[in-house]
Amino acid sequence: MGGWVTDLFQNTPEIALFTALALGYAFGKVPFGPIRLGGVCGTLLVALVIGYLTGAQLDDGVKNLAFALFIFALGFSSGPQFFANLNRKGLRYLGFPIIEVVSVIGVVLVFTVLLRLDQGTAAGLMAGGATESAALGTASEAIGRLGLSADETKELQNNVATAYTISYLCGLITIVLLTSQIAPRIMRFDLREESARLWQRMSGGRDRVDGETPALPDLVGRAYRVERSDGRSVEEIHASLNGHSTVEEVRRGDQTVKRPGPEFRVRTGDLLVLVGRRAALVGAEDVIGPEQAEEPDTVLQSLDVVLTHRDTNHLPLESLGDLLGADLREAVFIRKLTRTEQEIPALPKTRLQTGDVLTVVGAPADVKKVEKRLGYPMVSQKTTDFVYLGLGLVLGILIGQIVIPLGDADLTLGTGGGALLSGLVFGYLRARRPTFGSLHPAAAGTMKDLGLATFIAAVGMSAGPSALQLVQHYGVMLPVAAVLTTLIPATISLFVGHRFMKIEPPLLIGAVAGQQCSTPAISQVVSTAGNTVPVIAYTITYAISNILLPLTGPVIVALAGAVV
Repeated sequence: MGGWVTDLFQNTPEIALFTALALGYAFGKVPFGPIRLGGVCGTLLVALVIGYLTGAQLDDGVKNLAFALFIFALGFSSGPQFFANLNRKGLRYLGFPIIEVVSVIGVVLVFTVLLRLDQGTAAGLMAGGATESAALGTASEAIGRLGLSADETKELQNNVATAYTISYLCGLITIVLLTSQIAPRIMRFDLREESARLWQRMSGGRDRVDGETPALPDLVGRAYRVERSDGRSVEEIHASLNGHSTVEEVRRGDQTVKRPGPEFRVRTGDLLVLVGRRAALVGAEDVIGPEQAEEPDTVLQSLDVVLTHRDTNHLPLESLGDLLGADLREAVFIRKLTRTEQEIPALPKTRLQTGDVLTVVGAPADVKKVEKRLGYPMVSQKTTDFVYLGLGLVLGILIGQIVIPLGDADLTLGTGGGALLSGLVFGYLRARRPTFGSLHPAAAGTMKDLGLATFIAAVGMSAGPSALQLVQHYGVMLPVAAVLTTLIPATISLFVGHRFMKIEPPLLIGAVAGQQCSTPAISQVVSTAGNTVPVIAYTITYAISNILLPLTGPVIVALAGAVV
């Protein structure tokens, strides 16, 4: 590379950083068949090239800060779902992340002995084979606490990054192909047919598939002139319409009554504005009088509500009306359900979890009641509570400094493990008591993505100059080890889930993709399945694996040092 570019990147490393981010994320979007590498892997590859060609490096302080922000945001976002699944009902899927962790550690230790891998290469193999970028950071941090010389520490940390790059590429291709193509063929089922069948069962027989919008909306507003209900109460009108609507407004001359009570009696000539299920309002003319074309003042509101009510955890969506009460059961409509930043099917049999986000549609007064009964509105989080954020990071870093002597070794979580646990607790507390600690999911997502990308870029630029040596040393054996590190845990989970747990194939495939924390895998699975049913299981194992796998970084470093 030209001398002026080298000088520019070395003297202004922030330019090298943002160049790696821009080119890396652009490269990560390039499709290779059904696979895209993603921004993180793309950034690491570009950073390795920049580091190799220019020698540009980022300060360790930038790297450590970025990793602390990423790992805390990861814990904060996953906290509600993580704790929501630590109960008897969540045990069905808890075994998948445990299989992943135990199997990955076992496979990596076998290859550590066979190939005589150093601690850095072993840790990189584990992080890449599990396709868990956070483990790269916790392992690098653990190597820094081994008490080695600066040169030895840097060499091992560089090996972590290089081995991770190779292993991640191989692991990503393996898990995508296994979940979307190979496993269904070996297990002899059609993923699309099984997903359609499960969707039908969970929807109670509804024919409409995921992603389709009805031409006639389920929730509507209509205005009627009273000619047939003179003297009848609002409660009697509700009963005549099977209770599937609400009278939002009554106009009588120049007067307007908003949300009249159940005892309010209407008169001939009144204009009634009703909001309710379309099927119920089709026959409203026979009960009230002719429909009017005039435009009412009543509007429908859409609001994202974060579930914090304890009774919503593992509650089927079809039972939510019992929790809302008779006045809201048919007055609002659930448009969308989101969990861990993934939209999942809002079907009657779908089970809710604390921390889920429900998109609720209805009259503003009804939506406000839903918000108060179920949780808190997403739109209220307009600013970040930096007091809460700063306190969480400080406590996490302090927890990571605690050292517990264990024989000849010192046991410590480090900054990564401490910030992860702190984020978990702080995210859970925020979900349970939403009066403090505001951190909008979009802000948390940006903090997580930018923190990880910056950390990855810093690691890649540092490892660039020595990357080629590691590749030449192990040759083809490192990719083979990476494929098996991904393949063996996933295969064990598929066997256990299919043979012993009898999990429906689409949910089983989603769970395996989630235990691997692989967003590209679930994206391809959803594309193959034709609907988002596999995402239901994916979000559960993803939330748990996202917490357990980063903690294996220091474990691998310690065990690899003991067996070699």
